[in-house]
Amino acid sequence: MPLQKLQYRPGVNREGTNYSNEGGFYQCDKVRFRSGYPEKLGGWQSISDPTVYTYKGVARSMWNWGALDGSNLNAVGTNQKLYVENGGDYNDITPWADVAQALANNPFSMTSGSKLVTVTDTAHGATAGTWVTFAGATAAGGITINGAYEIITIVDGNTYTIINATAASSTTVGGGAGVTARYQINAGGATYTQGVGFGAGSWGRGGWGSGTTVGVGQQLRLWTLDNFGQDLLAAPRNGVIYYWAKDISTYAPAVTLKSLASSAGYSSGTFVPTQTLQIFVSPTQRFVIAFGSNPYDPNQATVPTTFDPMLVRWADQENTYDWVPSASNQAGELRLSNGSTIVTALHGRQENLIFTDTALFVMQYLGPPYVWGFNLIEANLSIMSPNAAVTVNNVTYWMGMDKFYSYGGTVATIPCTLRQFIFENINQSQAYQVICGSNEGFNEVWWYYPSANSQVNDSYVIYNYLEKLWYYGSLNRTAWMDSALRPYPMAAFSVQNSYLSVAVSSTSITSVSLVDTSSYPASGTVQIDSEIITYTGNSGNTLTGCTRGAYGTTAATHTQYTPVTNYVPNQVMYHEYGVDDGSRPTVSAIEAYIQSSDFDIGDGHNFGFVWRMLPDVTFNGSTVNDPQLTMQLKPRVNSGTAYSVPSVDAVVSADNFDPVAGARYYTIETYTGQVYTRLRGRQMAFRISSTGIGVNWQLGVPRIDIRPDGRR
Repeated sequence: MPLQKLQYRPGVNREGTNYSNEGGFYQCDKVRFRSGYPEKLGGWQSISDPTVYTYKGVARSMWNWGALDGSNLNAVGTNQKLYVENGGDYNDITPWADVAQALANNPFSMTSGSKLVTVTDTAHGATAGTWVTFAGATAAGGITINGAYEIITIVDGNTYTIINATAASSTTVGGGAGVTARYQINAGGATYTQGVGFGAGSWGRGGWGSGTTVGVGQQLRLWTLDNFGQDLLAAPRNGVIYYWAKDISTYAPAVTLKSLASSAGYSSGTFVPTQTLQIFVSPTQRFVIAFGSNPYDPNQATVPTTFDPMLVRWADQENTYDWVPSASNQAGELRLSNGSTIVTALHGRQENLIFTDTALFVMQYLGPPYVWGFNLIEANLSIMSPNAAVTVNNVTYWMGMDKFYSYGGTVATIPCTLRQFIFENINQSQAYQVICGSNEGFNEVWWYYPSANSQVNDSYVIYNYLEKLWYYGSLNRTAWMDSALRPYPMAAFSVQNSYLSVAVSSTSITSVSLVDTSSYPASGTVQIDSEIITYTGNSGNTLTGCTRGAYGTTAATHTQYTPVTNYVPNQVMYHEYGVDDGSRPTVSAIEAYIQSSDFDIGDGHNFGFVWRMLPDVTFNGSTVNDPQLTMQLKPRVNSGTAYSVPSVDAVVSADNFDPVAGARYYTIETYTGQVYTRLRGRQMAFRISSTGIGVNWQLGVPRIDIRPDGRR
């Protein structure tokens, strides 16, 4: 028989069965489509050495902007801190909660042989994960508690615990009579904390103050970040508005906008919102706008404490301080009518978009006296999270609760060949972790989300809006920023590192208990002291299925309260950089594959026998000599049986793509021209994959020599 081309429809389709999608692709990971053909995704590289430059907590937001002196700054908001990244260094600008406070005499309690220290501070009001700085302490139990410490657990309203670098030599209380404590703003949650009762329910989705059986985002720390000129505005969800006046010499902490307004002589500083869901600066008109806010009441001396999650408030134009409406300014407010809470807002060139939990509004500048006009565009729709939408080329794309949408003047449902596959595999209790970003160089919108059995983002789905294609894979990212000021799109990887709650007393122990594992992936790799440990399970603050002494390290014992860090450090990385995983100083390969749906001969009336395959692939863009990949044909008897032993055929390039000794691109490539195999099945799937460092590829149209071979 003549050769048969293996030519497939572009995109991946999981909306039907494997066999019903004959002629298409069914599975993939780390693969995209370009001009209709699948290719390996680009690599990623940390923007600086992550073993030296890193940050604390889970990053949920980034904002990149330029200063007047040419500085290229990137704000990073985590659940524990706020940073400004400059030149790859993460500078802590987390606001102080208050001035330093004197503690009662001898506030520290320690136990001989333990690193855990209990601190007494009456009505401290802090949360676990918050950082506190002590000063003025004297030695007790062989240790001196001065400097910055992370609060590990909250014992009660008057006491909490911290971990010292070394263990106490005796059981005692101490610290002296001159100890002071200064707290940074309270840390938020790295993940949702589910619960019942006031404050355990929805501040971000339900009606205000209502308890519910599922916590919906109050505990998850989400920042909104924007620049006002060369300065930074930052607001944690359900928190106050902070302002950081650009200072790249000392990186002084951000302060509340309210305090600056009062210091600047604005009596209306007392009316700056003290709570908001989100802020941004309208890019053309330069208004600071708060979405969800305390209302202005001219009959009260200060802003009311009542919070309205449907209220939009804005300061005077070009003035971040003046929030009191008057005949001489353009400050104002308006309450939206459809929904129970604002979920998110995006600014655009001609209009701003506001998403409530049930509707989409547009906000357009009218000028005095009305200032802003609001129009309801569509009701009865949804959005998955505050970070689930992005605008690209004047079209906004977002993930709803059960489908994808776009808005380019009218709202439309985006047809999705992965809709059932994606939405039936999302952990809805962690839905507010979903993030969205553009990858404009490849005409793509990415969504990262937590799969059904994960507490953290571990999966992604991509929509190619130019070719209208969908594809998916697995990858852990917590924030994304595609900025024209940086050479590549930026993504954040992060966990909130924890500590051993129980000593690892043996080198054969395969379960490791931590204080908190909620932000660790379901499986992964951690480092304790100099030992690297891989694990396959994460449940009840215990990492299970541990393989000790991984990556050539030596299994060892470890004392209680030793730090446990993720093997891949917290970092911001450039995507589409190279072809490998550069999240560690030692580069590793990106394993990529795509597999077709089953195909057959004559609707499977006969078995097919394949005896050779002629590959068609390009290795252009690789960075090593003689890159290679694997092509497989996977046979089976029918759709209800497992695949038999597949052919495994290496396709090896004869070209040198090493950038030092070779070239990155060849006009005429040489590689394995044909491979011989003996394979028999009623239906078969085709798979291409690569696992090597420095390998890049794009699939063309391979051919196989196949003939009928009986009916059974």
